[in-house]
Amino acid sequence: MEVTKEGRSLILRVPIDGGGRLVLELNAEEAGNLKDCLLGVTDSVAS
Repeated sequence: MEVTKEGRSLILRVPIDGGGRLVLELNAEEAGNLKDCLLGVTDSVAS
C-alpha cells in the first residue's frame, strides 16, 4: 500500500488479489474522512 502526493491530490494505491491495484485519488478532506473511518473501525476491533 502506498500514498503519493500529486498536485493537490493524494493517490492511494492498494494491492488487490490477482496482482492488480486499486487506485484512488483523494483530496485532503476525503483523506481525513477515510482516516477517521479507519480509526473508528480499528479502535472498535482492538477493544
